[in-house]
Amino acid sequence: MSSQAWINLAYLAAAMLFIVAFKLLSSPRTAVRGTFLGAAGMAIAIIAACFEGPIVQSVASRGVWPLIMLAAAGLIGGGIGATMALRYPMTGMPQMVALLNGFGGAASVLVAGAELASTCNLAFCDSDPRATTAMSSLQPWTQFAIATALTGLIGAVTFWGSLVAFGKLEELPQFKKAWTDPRRHWINLGLVALTLLLVWGVCTNPDRTILFWLLVVVGSGLGVTLTLPIGGADMPVVICLLNSYSGLAAAAAGFVIDNSVLVIAGSLVGASGLILTAIMCQAMNRSLVGVLFGGLGTTAAVSGDDVYAGKIKSAGAEEIAMVLEGADKVVIVPGYGLAVAQAQHAVRELADALEARGAKVEYAIHPVAGRMPGHMNVLLAEADVPYEKLREMDDINPEFAETDVAIVIGANDVVNPAARTDPSSPIAGMPILDVDKARTVVVVKRSLSPGFAGIPNPLFAADNTLMYFADGKKAILDLVAALK
Repeated sequence: MSSQAWINLAYLAAAMLFIVAFKLLSSPRTAVRGTFLGAAGMAIAIIAACFEGPIVQSVASRGVWPLIMLAAAGLIGGGIGATMALRYPMTGMPQMVALLNGFGGAASVLVAGAELASTCNLAFCDSDPRATTAMSSLQPWTQFAIATALTGLIGAVTFWGSLVAFGKLEELPQFKKAWTDPRRHWINLGLVALTLLLVWGVCTNPDRTILFWLLVVVGSGLGVTLTLPIGGADMPVVICLLNSYSGLAAAAAGFVIDNSVLVIAGSLVGASGLILTAIMCQAMNRSLVGVLFGGLGTTAAVSGDDVYAGKIKSAGAEEIAMVLEGADKVVIVPGYGLAVAQAQHAVRELADALEARGAKVEYAIHPVAGRMPGHMNVLLAEADVPYEKLREMDDINPEFAETDVAIVIGANDVVNPAARTDPSSPIAGMPILDVDKARTVVVVKRSLSPGFAGIPNPLFAADNTLMYFADGKKAILDLVAALK
């Protein structure tokens, strides 16, 4: 069997591992195994790519230097990735995902740009036997020309859009306020028109590399202007969409370098990202157009004086412990505040204390709780919370009416009953966790500040709600001590 046949067989094995990994990643119980299988598939694909014709020819003409460069790049990249994964806090996982999406887009752009420059150099080199093949690739509207243009555009939008998303998630001062300039839609429209013109230029004149890099520059600006106006409430959707963009850029780059496994892997990521984007939009009762051009949380926060005035009932650890002593069923609702306070282990300790008293404890997970899909699942898994105790919104909602105590820790918009009762609310129609139907609701929060949507929450002023104002971790630990 030829060497290319072995390479194709390795690519097939890698593709199969990617597909199995995606299947396993759909469940928290099997997600870790899926991650390792996906990493193994990528390792196989990278090693197989090192035996492709261009690399073998480069080694034959230049010695082992190309292999040394590949090994050095792998070690540096792997070291940076491992350091980020180990040192970045769990609360920063959404930001890290945004960065990884961006790096994927940037890598695709560089691959396409390097391949375009190499092909142009070969096409105008009469002494090289590959010149005829290179020249045919540079003809207008070939697969190479179209794929190169799409890679440059999608990759640039992904990279810079992801950097803006990182800044918003990290709450950097320059990104904290959404860009609400009324002219932004016209600016975006102008940039879109310019990118389409440059895509046409690259497809019709692929030998003019300056057009490709102009497309990258304009696409970069478009990535920034598209992401800047989007508010924090819509960040879970944006992360999913950027993830899809990074996959589409990789798939296009696969067509540029004629690499089948890159096309397969990119297509899987692109398709799964689009599916997850649709799921997130459905969970928020928002259209994708509304997310990209509307933007929850892009306006100033609405005052809660009319909602909260004279109606807030504050309680301490001892009072809440007395309520929990007689509870048979307790549902814990985690939110981003839990992640910020690093309270997941304290929550597990509280659940153990309640279960030791005979109470049934479960966790209600909203699809967009936190700042990325699955954020709460990851946090609770870190604290070894059993998977079977994690209940999805549609599954747990009918049971809130039979729940003695619902404990909301750091969640806001996903438990706001205004989504169900106020047609004029910015989150009207958004599916929420029906915690207000529980006999008693305990809300652990630092203050009455609004969530990402920037609106007050009537739940905090409800007759059956007790507000526990404190840092999430300290509040839960004090509550555990009071129970004991």
